[in-house]
Amino acid sequence: MKIVALIEKEGWMARDLRRAAALTGHEMQTARWSDLRGRVGGDDAVRAGDVNLSAADAVLLRTIRIGTFEQVFFRLDVLHRLEASGVAVINPPRSIEVSVDKYVALAHLREAGLRTPDTVACQKYRDALDAFDELGGDVVIKPLFGSEGFGIGRVSERVMAQRAFSQLERMGAIAYVQQFVPHGREDYRVFVLGDRVLAAIRRHGVDWRSNVALGGRPEPLEPSGALASIALRSARACGTLVAGVDVVFDRAGRPFVLEVNAIPGWKALAPATGIDVARAVIEYVAQRVGARDEGMTDPLLSADDRC
Repeated sequence: MKIVALIEKEGWMARDLRRAAALTGHEMQTARWSDLRGRVGGDDAVRAGDVNLSAADAVLLRTIRIGTFEQVFFRLDVLHRLEASGVAVINPPRSIEVSVDKYVALAHLREAGLRTPDTVACQKYRDALDAFDELGGDVVIKPLFGSEGFGIGRVSERVMAQRAFSQLERMGAIAYVQQFVPHGREDYRVFVLGDRVLAAIRRHGVDWRSNVALGGRPEPLEPSGALASIALRSARACGTLVAGVDVVFDRAGRPFVLEVNAIPGWKALAPATGIDVARAVIEYVAQRVGARDEGMTDPLLSADDRC
């Protein structure tokens, strides 16, 4: 099987996937997002540098790069075109569109009956300050797009909220204001692969944030049936085949889904759990390509569950 991993720079994840592909007898190339180009007419191919993505069996999306609106829309257009031509794109471009936008992803989760923190997304200083008051005066402000906890801040003083929202309005940024859920400095990352939970960790934070990239300490976890069900439902709600689902429990023991990451890493999860995540991902991609060639449907995206 020919797999292309779409990345922006060579890093540990690309190396790990290449190792896993070689171990399982598959051919893997890497291509850069910024090198994508599409042709209409002639061979109608989508390429990136010297790599012909249209000739691949599967394109595995890794590390989406932030760009201008034109660049982002073009890259998604190219992915949709690849998918329409029969190339297995994982995760599917529609799921990327949903999950990369925190507001849209949260709406999908709520519509699927999952509990999420109350959240307001807005553009104006006055609306954001009203949201701060409505949500109890203890909120988390996040960038609409972003991961690994960067750019996130907790605000529980009105004067600080005024400064933050004023700055966001001046920047022309969206204010994503989310009610803070007290969770004892720990959260759960559940790695979903197709119709199963591959692995999970509990992350202990040095403060209210538990991201390993910010100093959180991971420990392996065998997810309960309830936690596994929440993760699978969350991935299904956003249409993701490979996902990292972040969940916290409040002091009453109620679960809240914070995020569905459609391009999850495993730098902390793999060593903590002892699972070869890269190999599992490559094997899943191969299985999905085989199922597609045989005309089968992925259980995670059955007709009743598609977004």
